[in-house]
Amino acid sequence: MFDIPRNSIVPVSDIEVRLEPGQHPFEATNAEAIEANWQREVAANAALFDGTIVLLAGLAYAGGRLTGRCHAVRYATLLYWRRSRPQGAEHAFAHAALVSSDGALVAIRMAAHTANPGRIYFAAGSFEPFDFRDGLVDVEANMAREVGEETGLDISATPHDPSYHLYSRNSATVIFRRCYLDETAEQIAARIAAFVASEEQSEIDGAVVIRSPDDFPDGAMPYMRAIVDWHFGGN
Repeated sequence: MFDIPRNSIVPVSDIEVRLEPGQHPFEATNAEAIEANWQREVAANAALFDGTIVLLAGLAYAGGRLTGRCHAVRYATLLYWRRSRPQGAEHAFAHAALVSSDGALVAIRMAAHTANPGRIYFAAGSFEPFDFRDGLVDVEANMAREVGEETGLDISATPHDPSYHLYSRNSATVIFRRCYLDETAEQIAARIAAFVASEEQSEIDGAVVIRSPDDFPDGAMPYMRAIVDWHFGGN
């Protein structure tokens, strides 16, 4: 069951999304189609890796509290799911929205060899089984890990908003929280560029600085529009 507000940003005071044992019904029902689609995907992009992520089987929001359940699935399952986004399965992920000392948002552009080439969003990745502690998702750990892996930045001790927020559309839900860095956008972008240059094969091409709603970049994921407008709207 999915019972969450769509197309609006709402505060989240508590998150209790549980990883359940067993196979996700969507993956079990569509195993052959998932494999056939995966073969097409890797034929087009040999750099793709079929790791293990999680896919939601239910999500609900009430009184600021987000609860849900999910199952570990192949990355190939997510790629097949996003072609049609059927009922009974949804995707959720977390964003640390980096805010510079001069008030800009600092996002990233994904590299050409990834599943989202050229797309712009905040450094992030799907939840994986090791992002769960005692069966419950650790959103903060996931955000810190993904930002570190993609940008080289350590946000584990960075000041941040007291609560999370969520935005959900088209069967995908982003849980986000602003993190406030003590450097300018140019300085942050330069640090990210240096990290990307040091990587043998970076997941990203570099940083993308957004200074206002009018500065919204081409290639940004559609849901980014709502987060950018919300941030610069004085929230």
